[in-house]
Amino acid sequence: MDYNSVFEKVSELILMQLPVTKDQIKPESKLVEDLGADSANIMILICDIENEFDIQVDNDMLAKVSTVDDIVKYLSENGK
Repeated sequence: MDYNSVFEKVSELILMQLPVTKDQIKPESKLVEDLGADSANIMILICDIENEFDIQVDNDMLAKVSTVDDIVKYLSENGK
């Protein structure tokens, strides 16, 4: 999948998980600081991503995730 397609799908998953608007979700948006996610939200989001993209997210990746772009790049590089 290309970056824009992955971004759109990740945005949809974020919208289902967090009380934000589509306009608030940008590649540079920080999950915690900008979108208000807590650790539980992030874990559920990762589970949703694993199901949606049929991928197993590395635990190492979880420590590196800060922005929406981090997730999209990871999925673009490692997704099916």
